[in-house]
Amino acid sequence: MDMGIAGRTALVCAASKGLGRGCAEALAAEGVNLTIVARTAGPLEAAADDIRRRTGVEVKTVACDITTPEGRAAALAACPQPDILVNNAGGPPPGDFREFTHDDWIRALESNMLTPIELIRATIDSMSARGYGRIVNITSSSVKAPIDVLGLSNGARSGLTGFVAGLARKMAPTGVTINNLLPGMFDTDRIAVTMQAAAKSNNISLEEARAQRMKAIPAGRFGNPDEFGRACAFLCSVHAGYITGQNWLIDGGAYPGTF
Repeated sequence: MDMGIAGRTALVCAASKGLGRGCAEALAAEGVNLTIVARTAGPLEAAADDIRRRTGVEVKTVACDITTPEGRAAALAACPQPDILVNNAGGPPPGDFREFTHDDWIRALESNMLTPIELIRATIDSMSARGYGRIVNITSSSVKAPIDVLGLSNGARSGLTGFVAGLARKMAPTGVTINNLLPGMFDTDRIAVTMQAAAKSNNISLEEARAQRMKAIPAGRFGNPDEFGRACAFLCSVHAGYITGQNWLIDGGAYPGTF
């Protein structure tokens, strides 16, 4: 299927690896020119070189912390009017909520709620003026089914979800859509942190923790970033103009509910 977005521009956050990289790869495969952002220059440049070599699209890089005002300013200077915005940032650490400090909560909100809102605020009006825009926020399956050790993530990402629910309906007539992708267990660096916390909490080995978690997923495996990226590319395509304000759960069937 031709996604109809060749020649468009995208700003993709946290794109040097993991789910952000998967999204960048999928968009590049559709001919979208990229500005990709990550904190560490080495892996970011390596990712950009690889994407350029395989797809031929333009790939700009900005090594920065997107959760800071300075980082957002640098990213937007490189890509001030993207047609596509993929919001993504590393999740806050797991733990017992009793041990979280006020500063922990502020950092979680800055990363997983306020930064996406600031980037949306900076780009959505130009999308609306052009009559086309796609905003995809990478959140978490914990928005749908909270995970006990991820209290910081549960709270901050749910706040973003509520904000998007209202804004997406307001922007629908302008040709701009806003949707959230809710990943379950994907084989990324993030899963390693979560599995280590689960292993420690249950006094089992990391291998046992991974095996137990896979067993609980009907698909019988963890997801891979490539398939996640393709879902993102579809939401960014011309074919998804009637989809907005939605939360797409991609979890191999792990969530047991009907709704």
